[in-house]
Amino acid sequence: MQSAQSLGLKHHFLMAMPHLEDPNFAGSLSYLCDHDENGTMGVIVNRPLDISLDALFEQLELEAEESPHRNAPVYYGGPTHKDRGFILHRGSSEGWDSSIQVDSDIALTTSMDILLALASGRGPKEFLVCLGCAGWEAGQLEAELLDNAWLTVEGRADILFEVPPEQRLTAAAGILGVDLNLMSREAGHS
Repeated sequence: MQSAQSLGLKHHFLMAMPHLEDPNFAGSLSYLCDHDENGTMGVIVNRPLDISLDALFEQLELEAEESPHRNAPVYYGGPTHKDRGFILHRGSSEGWDSSIQVDSDIALTTSMDILLALASGRGPKEFLVCLGCAGWEAGQLEAELLDNAWLTVEGRADILFEVPPEQRLTAAAGILGVDLNLMSREAGHS
């Protein structure tokens, strides 16, 4: 059996199993943006906060009168760096100051230039603005996978950008043919 390390979990969904009780991750769907020998980093993509992009623009003192995205939700991306924005978007990482290409059609940008573009009605058409991210030290996520805390499946842009947030976890589990609501809270090993 391959280890999680050799599988390369970049561009994968990480689904919290029903027995995972950590309040930061219970019921969460994370999208993993980086996974290597140094650890894993991703953003939770199914927890909209009670704040709109317009309110965030206002807090950052960005003029957003032209933005068609003003009512878009801002998401809780995870418990780490909660004061930083992580913008997951379709398209290329090129043209942004601080951006990584996660998959051929999905990038993660952390620089202010993308928020300025969104505020002025430019920038990517499909995106999720997340406050904070989720991170695991080297070997930590692999140990949690062995403890059956998570399920993983390759990520899909349509689930990220076209499925409503409250349905994303179910949609990702559906790729595996799994209904998380029917799964036991008890984990087992063979």
